[in-house]
Amino acid sequence: MSDNEMNEPVAEIVDVSAEEPKTPFEAFLYHQRRALEEAGKALEALLPEGFKEHSANAGREFVKGWQALVDAAIAEIEKATSKAEEEAEAAAKPVTTGKTKVKVQVE
Repeated sequence: MSDNEMNEPVAEIVDVSAEEPKTPFEAFLYHQRRALEEAGKALEALLPEGFKEHSANAGREFVKGWQALVDAAIAEIEKATSKAEEEAEAAAKPVTTGKTKVKVQVE
């Protein structure tokens, strides 16, 4: 086994980024993020492809359902707001009854 073959798996495990963490806390956060990414990949590898596909579709439908509900609520709020504005404008108009009286004949 050559040195290249022995070092190849190590190179896959150790991901050397161009920018090294500057503080111990940054290093900690970097490694925790990487651990979370790898754990997610491990869990994803356990699930069958059909499950992933249907889960993604279910997620999209869930979002669409909430979107429809929020859009309907917005439409109702806009409708109520415009009705309230019309009523406020009507209330602000001067009343036509006053000192001048007009006779109306009814047949």
